[in-house]
This record gives sequence, structure tokens and C-alpha cells, in this order.
Amino acid sequence: MQEVELIRSVQELLKRTLDQAIDQIRANRDVKQTLELDWSDKHEAYTMDDQCGRYNNLSTDTQFHFNSAKFQESVSTHESWTKFTRDNITLSEREERASLDLRALIDQVLQDTAEDLRTQCAAVDRAFSQRCDDMNEAKVRLEQHLNQVLEQIGSQERNIAALERAIRDKEAPMKAAQTRLYQRSYRPNMELCQDTAQLRLVNEVGEITESIEALKKKLEEGRQSLRDMEDTRMTLQKEIGYKTNSLFIDRDKCTTHRTSYPTIIRLTGY
Repeated sequence: MQEVELIRSVQELLKRTLDQAIDQIRANRDVKQTLELDWSDKHEAYTMDDQCGRYNNLSTDTQFHFNSAKFQESVSTHESWTKFTRDNITLSEREERASLDLRALIDQVLQDTAEDLRTQCAAVDRAFSQRCDDMNEAKVRLEQHLNQVLEQIGSQERNIAALERAIRDKEAPMKAAQTRLYQRSYRPNMELCQDTAQLRLVNEVGEITESIEALKKKLEEGRQSLRDMEDTRMTLQKEIGYKTNSLFIDRDKCTTHRTSYPTIIRLTGY
């Protein structure tokens, strides 16, 4: 933003300076036209006076011009002629000094603005470099975190698979215990008693049930943890993608384009 504002202020300054130069050129042309007209009149008068100086009493191309000795009403005096000539010379010298001063001002403006632009360009380049370094460092940290999360996901998936296998492994003992209880429920008459075997079978079924419930709870917790880690993985991958795209824009596009930034000599118009 600072560079853009600087460029705009430089453009405004150069436009104002250009307007001054255009006004000075217009003034120089007006003075040039005045001097050319004055020079033309003086050259024509000099030619006439030179011709008059060649006339003598023996000249064959002389003749009478009556009333030529009378003063013309529009003729200038020697003082007004001298003043008019000096005013034209003074005006031309003033415009010449103004042109030289303006040229010096233009050179200084071009030099100062070029240096300001190059200084700001260097500051922006350093900011881009620091930004790219910071972005790349953040991207590396995110990638390292992602690798850790991927390892945790793999470990959790193996843990879930082990829990599912453990739950399945409990099915056979449960079936066996429940089948025993079912078969013993058909014992006849007084044989249908809660003997030690019956009590141990009931306890076994209860223990297996508690074990399965505990495994299912751990399995659900593991699955929830896996979902959380998957969400984290997706977030990290998105952030890495954003950082990669930002690096591509800043380092591969913007920084590359800025290598063609004009030099001071180019900025000064040479």
C-alpha cells in the first residue's frame, strides 16, 4: 500500500512538473516569436539603412519624394525603440533563466522521485522476502504436524481394528456360555438347580458382557478420536494448500515480476 501511495504521489508531482514545463515551453515560444519578429523588423530596417547609406549625389536611382521629410505619426522615438529592444532582450533572458531553473528543478525532481521509488522498491522486496520466509516456515511446521497426525491416524486405525477384532473374539466364548446356559435350562425337575456350574456360567456371561461393553465404549471413543483427527488432517491440508498458493503468488509471480522494476537511470528518463 505504501508503494502504491508513493507511486501515486510521484505521478501527481510529475504531472504538476509537466504542466510547469508545458507553460514554460509556451512562454519560450511566445518570446521566440517576439524576438523573431523584432529581429525580422531590424534586419529589414538594417537592409534599408544599408541601402540608404549607399546613396550619394552621383547615384542614378534617386528621385524626388515630396513630403518625405515630415515626421510620420506612428514612428517610434529613439528612446522607445531602445526600450522596446531592451525589454525584448530582458524578457528573453528572464525566460531563459526560468527555463534553466525549471530544467534543474525537473532533473532534481526526477532524481529524487527515482531514488524514493527505488528505496521503496527495495523495502517492498525485503518485505516480500521476509513474508515468503515466514510463509514457508509456517508451511513446513504445518507439514510436520500433518505427518504427525497421519501417523496418529494410522495408529488409531490399527487400534480400532484391534478393538473390533477383540470384540469379535468375545463372540465365541459368549456363544459357548450362553449355549451352555440354554441347554442346562432344559434339565428335568429337581436337576434344574442353581449349582456351582450354573452360577459360574452366569458370572462368565456377565463378565464377557461387561468386557464387550467396555471394548465397544473404547471403540466408539477411538472412532470419535479418528474422526477428530481426520478433521484436523483436512484442516491442515487446506492450510498447507493456502500457504502453497500464497507462496506461488508472492514468490513465483510477484517477486518474479518485480525483477523487471526500472532502474534509477530508467526512472529518471534516460
